[in-house]
Amino acid sequence: MHAWSRLFTPFLEAHGAEPYTDADYFSYIDGKPRYDGVRSLLESRGIHLPEGDVTDTPDLDTVHGLGNRKNRAFNETLAEEGVEAYPASLAFLDAVQRAGCLVAVVSSSKNAPAVLEAAGIADRFEVVVDGQVAAREGLPGKPFPDTYIRGADLLRLPTTACAVVEDAESGVRSGAAGDFGLVVGVDRGVGRDVLARLGADVVVDELDELIPAVERAAATEPTNPREDTE
Repeated sequence: MHAWSRLFTPFLEAHGAEPYTDADYFSYIDGKPRYDGVRSLLESRGIHLPEGDVTDTPDLDTVHGLGNRKNRAFNETLAEEGVEAYPASLAFLDAVQRAGCLVAVVSSSKNAPAVLEAAGIADRFEVVVDGQVAAREGLPGKPFPDTYIRGADLLRLPTTACAVVEDAESGVRSGAAGDFGLVVGVDRGVGRDVLARLGADVVVDELDELIPAVERAAATEPTNPREDTE
């Protein structure tokens, strides 16, 4: 969020457009591949720029140039501020892994591995499907379900045995578009009603709210989620 603000606050001001807000991040950017987020935000302000190319330098006012400018801002923000994982999310991760569940990270960002490493949790995930994987394998990003489906494939699980956990509008839509067993929405500013309307089966404010349900399920169901698929 900080990196996108560093990009669009001065850009929109220079173009005399409606100022950038956190609401813009949730509505147009969050969870989408980088250049798709740029396009969506520009469209919301009626600003039309050339597409350019992925090799565009960050100083160019093209869709790709702005995307690359955002990535520069992201790396600066990461170096300046670091990353701290949400404590409640770590507690939830501990609980699901204790219960024998397999976990994967599915992110539109090509920076996902660097973020996981900076947060000190890279070793917690067997599978990471990020923007680089999506580009390499030709997978459309969120709100399409393809990257989540790929995550399930790499875990060797049917989608119906997987839960999608998302705090982005586009991510909840991607989970709802696939045949997943459960879609959990985490309200970090989008709004509970919005996440439910977009397809979340359950909406929480913090993921540790789900720990009792995880522990109850672990006490009554097999701990190996691949038992029925091998």
